Amino acid sequence: MPEQDPEQPGLETVEDRIYRREDWYAEEFTARRFERCEFHQVDLTEAVTRGVTFLDCVFGNVQFNASRHTDSAFTGCVFKGCNLFDTEFTGSKLVGSRFQDCDLRPLRVTGGDWSFVGLSSADLRGVTFQGVRMREADLAKANCSGAVFTEVDLSGAELQDIDITRAELRGSDLSSLDVTRASLTGAIVSPEQAAVLVTSLGLHVRG
Repeated sequence: MPEQDPEQPGLETVEDRIYRREDWYAEEFTARRFERCEFHQVDLTEAVTRGVTFLDCVFGNVQFNASRHTDSAFTGCVFKGCNLFDTEFTGSKLVGSRFQDCDLRPLRVTGGDWSFVGLSSADLRGVTFQGVRMREADLAKANCSGAVFTEVDLSGAELQDIDITRAELRGSDLSSLDVTRASLTGAIVSPEQAAVLVTSLGLHVRG
C-alpha cells in the first residue's frame, strides 16, 4: 500500500515498485509520488496528472497518447520506446530525464524546467516548446524542423548538428548554437538573435 509522506501530508508515496500491463486509460492522478518505480507497457492514454512526482523512474513502452501533465515532475527518469503522441506538459519539471526511441510528435510543452534533458537524435519535427527552461539540454543531432522554440532558455545546451530548418526561435537563448554545425535554413529569429548568430561567425555588422 502507498505510504503517506510525513513532509507532505496527504501525498501518497510509492517506492521501488514495478507495474506491468496496467490499464490506466483516462485515469486522473493527483498528490502522488513514485520513487524508483518501473512502468512497462502501461496504458496512460488520455491520463491526467496534477502535482504528481516521478523520481528516478523507468518508463518502457508506455502509452502517453493525448495525456496531460500539469505542475508534475518526471525528474531523472528514463523513457524507452514510449509513445507521446499529442501529449501536453504544462509547468512541469523533467530535469535530467532521457528519451530513447520515443515517438514525440506532436508534443506541446508550456513552461516548466527541462534542463539537462536528453533528447539527442530525437525526432522533434513540429513540436512546441514555449517559455521552457532547457539549460544544458542535449539536443545534438535532433530533428527540430518546423518546431517552435519561443522564449526558451537553451543556454549551455548541446546543439551540434541540430536541424532547425523553418523553426520558430524568437525569444530563445541561442548563445550555444554553432551555426556552422546546424541546419537552419528558413528559421525565424529576431533581429537581436540574428546579431548573435552573425557574431558567432566572426562577422561585424556596421552601418
